Amino acid sequence: MTEPSASRPVPGPPRPGPHHGDETPAPPPAADASERAEDPFAELPERPIAEHVAVYEAEHARLERELGTIDQL
Repeated sequence: MTEPSASRPVPGPPRPGPHHGDETPAPPPAADASERAEDPFAELPERPIAEHVAVYEAEHARLERELGTIDQL
């Protein structure tokens, strides 16, 4: 018969990250108009949540079209 193993301590809650939970992280730098035109998610925070799925589905379809051309080269 084997000896029972020693019990190990149970992990506690996660420790705060580099911001120590009391600072708000700085927002990302603002993109200019040309970058926003290329980023379909740039204005997502301003759009109603009900529209988020359509934005993600449109981007998914675009990526499928683009990636589908790789095999044709």
